[in-house]
Amino acid sequence: MVTSTHETSHRIFQDHPEVLTPVFEALGLPPPAKATIEVLSPDATELKPLERRVDTVLKVEPSEGGGFLIAVEAQTAPTPDKGFSWSYYVAHLHAKYGMPVLLVAVCKNRPTASWAAGPFECRVRTWTTQSTRPFVLGPNNVPEITDESVVARQPALATFSAIVHSESANAAAILELLARGMRSFDKATAKYWCEWLEVGLENTPVRETWRELEKMVATYFPGRGTLFEETYLEGKAEGKAESILSVLDKRGIPVPEATRDRITSCTDLDTLTLWFDRSLTATTAEDLFTDA
Repeated sequence: MVTSTHETSHRIFQDHPEVLTPVFEALGLPPPAKATIEVLSPDATELKPLERRVDTVLKVEPSEGGGFLIAVEAQTAPTPDKGFSWSYYVAHLHAKYGMPVLLVAVCKNRPTASWAAGPFECRVRTWTTQSTRPFVLGPNNVPEITDESVVARQPALATFSAIVHSESANAAAILELLARGMRSFDKATAKYWCEWLEVGLENTPVRETWRELEKMVATYFPGRGTLFEETYLEGKAEGKAESILSVLDKRGIPVPEATRDRITSCTDLDTLTLWFDRSLTATTAEDLFTDA
């Protein structure tokens, strides 16, 4: 099952390739700022009945040449058959684009990170035909953010670090520091990164901790049920309810207290929209709830 945590753990590389900095440093390559990075189709399908899709595929062209592909896979737990899929991804992308492939596995806990490092081998007895060794980004090599100034300078890396360390003992302290660091952002930027982080922390114990730290309103991930979105929708529902009552009042239609409470306590925007439409022609307040 694909979760929001899974999606955020690899999608952030598409929108913010600067998060690849630890990878570039480990490989001794210039940082992403000196490389051209292009998002490629993650489809690794050859035959229609056999669908295979890499989480994220990036084409990297360093300034000094020597381009390559980065295939990013978010992995939350060891999976017995994943090694076969990863080997296939690497071989397929190598053949399709004619470029070497770096497979990067993003893991949030050390047991998974240790497993993901492989090698995953295709061998007959002592003879190895193919060996796949992912580069792992996990708690061991993604630094914890302990300086608020880093949050201001590198918000993508700070957010990614918080997600990677969301299962560590220091997770709550990391989030508190991140929240303090975001105070230096303008409102729109703070909303953006707060939403990224809340969605990325789905199904983790510290998601509620982060929800308590959120102080602003944004809707960057509609439909994900984040605190920002809930607050936004509550505001829209309240405004719609007020509009309904205003129409009824201007049309001189009495609204019993029980009816008023029913309207103002409703949070479903579709229902409120229906009631608003009916309020334009209703002869009594109860007409809002009666189908024609």
